[in-house]
Amino acid sequence: MLTTALHTDFLDQDAATIRAAIRAGSFVGQTAGLAVGKLQANLVILPAGHAASFETYCLENSRPCPLVGKTDVGDPHWRTLGEIDIRSDVPMYNIYRDGVLDRSVTDITDLWQDDWVAFALGCSFTFEAALLRAGVPVPHIPANRTVPMYRTNIETTPAGPFRGGMVVSMRRIPQDKVALAQETSAKYPWAHGAPVHVGDPSALGIRDIKLPDWGDPPVGDGIPVFWACGVTPQNALANAKLPVVVTHSPGHMLITDIEDTENAFIN
Repeated sequence: MLTTALHTDFLDQDAATIRAAIRAGSFVGQTAGLAVGKLQANLVILPAGHAASFETYCLENSRPCPLVGKTDVGDPHWRTLGEIDIRSDVPMYNIYRDGVLDRSVTDITDLWQDDWVAFALGCSFTFEAALLRAGVPVPHIPANRTVPMYRTNIETTPAGPFRGGMVVSMRRIPQDKVALAQETSAKYPWAHGAPVHVGDPSALGIRDIKLPDWGDPPVGDGIPVFWACGVTPQNALANAKLPVVVTHSPGHMLITDIEDTENAFIN
């Protein structure tokens, strides 16, 4: 029987070692704080016939959907990001059918289709590492919790069938560190950049900050600070109602071999 490894088992491991454990099915947890210095990415996989519209959607909404790479049609191997097999190297995948979450799985090899294209979108875990280096606490990481994420009343720019409200992630930041958090994260536009809102959650249409739409309830003390979130495409995909789409499960990211200081579109 396969023993599932713990998040703490991988805190000092490199990206390739962590991906090998994910591929083997021995690690299926959230990836915040792992492979420090390497780009982690949100994932969207959809049919090639919708790839152009989705790429346009990302380019029109670069704060929540910062595009850092895409695969060739039908090729599950993503060598520009590392020795990656996109079918097995993410800890948990969400499968949507007709816009509705069907199930979550740890491997999509049996589902892979020859006309699929995978997109990698920048992830907040990049600026979280920068916040920690700058001395700004990120409370959900030591608590081994998934960052809380919320639907908002901020509408994205539509493209083809893709449209919907922005999703944000929230971290409680000490009041005397908020300006530093804003300044630090703004240096990473390929990882959502500066916050979109500081303070009152109701200004974003969030009724109860203790009840996130994704992730775990918030931990720590401080001012609520909200960043655009890479779960936003999952809202757009739900509205598009495509027959089948695959994404990462929130918090369970694709770990790449790309340095997280690189700001470039990777083909």
